[in-house]
Amino acid sequence: MLANYVPIYVMLPLGVITNDNVLEDRAKLEKQLTELRAAGVDGVMVDVWWGIVESKGPQQYDWSAYRSLFQLVQDCKLKLQAIMSFHQCGGNIGDSVSIPLPKWVLEVGESNPDIFYTNSSGFMNKECISLGVDNKPFFNGRTPIQMYSDYMKSFRENMADFLESELLIDIEVGLGPAGELRYPSYAESLGWVFPGIGEFNCYDKYLQADFKDAAKRAGHPEWELPDNAGSSNDTPESTEFFRSKGTYQTEKGKFFLTWYSNKLLTHGDEILDEANKVFLGCKVKLAAKIAGIHWWYKTESHAAELTSGYYNLSDRDGYRPVARMFARHNAILNFTCLEMRNSEQPEEAKSCAQELVQQVLSDGWEREP
Repeated sequence: MLANYVPIYVMLPLGVITNDNVLEDRAKLEKQLTELRAAGVDGVMVDVWWGIVESKGPQQYDWSAYRSLFQLVQDCKLKLQAIMSFHQCGGNIGDSVSIPLPKWVLEVGESNPDIFYTNSSGFMNKECISLGVDNKPFFNGRTPIQMYSDYMKSFRENMADFLESELLIDIEVGLGPAGELRYPSYAESLGWVFPGIGEFNCYDKYLQADFKDAAKRAGHPEWELPDNAGSSNDTPESTEFFRSKGTYQTEKGKFFLTWYSNKLLTHGDEILDEANKVFLGCKVKLAAKIAGIHWWYKTESHAAELTSGYYNLSDRDGYRPVARMFARHNAILNFTCLEMRNSEQPEEAKSCAQELVQQVLSDGWEREP
């Protein structure tokens, strides 16, 4: 293979496996895969939805439909990238179907809604479990980190033949909403409209308590979570937190943003650590995804990045710590706005997609293991 060859992978439809755990329209899919192969495509990428495979109950996994899909892809002489999708499908940009979290997980949330990310207004987002409970055994005695690990272990055991045949070339590990390492700061399902700044999502009781403990240890027990960061569709200058010379530049603001972004890094670090243990000895590569938050990049505060958990400013590189963490786990860094051009974005969004891509790629190359 040529040294500069770039393999091409095509994303399969989000609902190729139905909510009922059935491979949808096998004949049609086989025709499409055959056409992709004829066109010179190397392989396909598919979400392996937690909400489908473990839907019947804790550790009751049903991989049958995905096995049928993987066999079909292999028969069509294509390679496969699999995504461990621990989030719901629906409510994000481009979502065309609805696949919720496992019902038994949502039932835990009915009695304890603080397992979900929560904004300052008290709205809870059920698209994924809050990192605030990553290590709390609220799910039939298991923690979320253990649930994700068990799911990946079951995947490895049940897909061993496909891993050995090298059908699977990489496994992207879901780390948050839309599978991305971020907070669900901008949720269309909760009324967010581009280019709103989004909202901090750390107001569940567990993250609130964690912040209070951190502030107390830092000698500031009086510090609280931000109450002046506006709402999801605000502009930076309309808020006290993000405006020029705003709270984000104060000692208290810097402490909060450091805590908020570090919680996200720890979350990704712990899950990727589990993934590395699970797939040790497999030839498959690990990957993870970060979001391209390109709007408001041209402003001082980078508000939309800050609410997402990327503490990135003109004098502070928020992506280098992420790239460093990915490199520690030998994980490929997948990024979501590589194809965007500044000229395609509305002026009021203060977008700099091309500069953001350059920054993230530079950090990624610098931290290449």
